[in-house]
Order: sequence, then C-alpha cells, then structure tokens
Amino acid sequence: MTDAQRALLLKAQASLEAARLLQGAGFAAFSASRAYYTMFYVAQAFLEGDALAFSSHAAVISAFGQHFARPGRVPVELHRYLLEAMAARHEGDYALRPGISVSDAAEHIMRAEQFCAVAARLIGPLPLTDSDAGDTTDEG
Repeated sequence: MTDAQRALLLKAQASLEAARLLQGAGFAAFSASRAYYTMFYVAQAFLEGDALAFSSHAAVISAFGQHFARPGRVPVELHRYLLEAMAARHEGDYALRPGISVSDAAEHIMRAEQFCAVAARLIGPLPLTDSDAGDTTDEG
C-alpha cells in the first residue's frame, strides 16, 4: 500500500463514519453524499495503485470502470454503485428539495462499506485511524 493509498483509505474511513452519523441524525441527502465520497476515495486508491490519477470525478469514475470493473479486478457492480452514488450526491448537494430518503442513504452506506471491504481485501487492511490506535506516547 502506498502512502497515497493509505491517505485515501483513511479519508474514506472518515467519510464513511460521517455518512453514518449524518444518517443517524436524519440528514439523508448529506449522508448519501458522504457515502459517495467514501466510494470515490476508494476508487482513487485503486487507481493510485496503478499509478493513475485524474483531476475530475467523471474521469476517476470512468477509469475505475475501465481499469478495475470491466476487466473483473473488482466486482463489476461497484462501478454501478459509484455511478448511482454520484447521481445521489449531485441531487443531495444541488437540488433545493432532494428526494433522498433515509433508506436511500442506508443503501449508499451499505455499498460504501462494500467498497471498503473490497479495498481491504485487494489493497490491504484499512489503516487504523488515530482515534482507533489510541495514545501511544509515553507520558511517564
């Protein structure tokens, strides 16, 4: 796992936790948006492993499909999940009255969790966050 992949996976972990918190607080549209970003960061981590980087969301999503889903390196449905989550993010972030339900957000969170599970299997275990690692300083 490269340093960039590690950073992206840590960011994905934080985004997934935010999605869960937002959903629990009743903010379905914002929760779906964070679930999308979880998937997006994981997709970027996969691409980084092949030394591929892109400047737009559409380019990342397209390359993820081309280099990982289509050839079967990851389950093909992950690409569809990413596309559907991007549509939900656009609706949640830009629509004046987004129609994203709590169950819609839950579905996107479940899919984001699948992205993280595939990344853990294929890239490596998701790194511990600072709060998970605990304080290792010697204050003694």
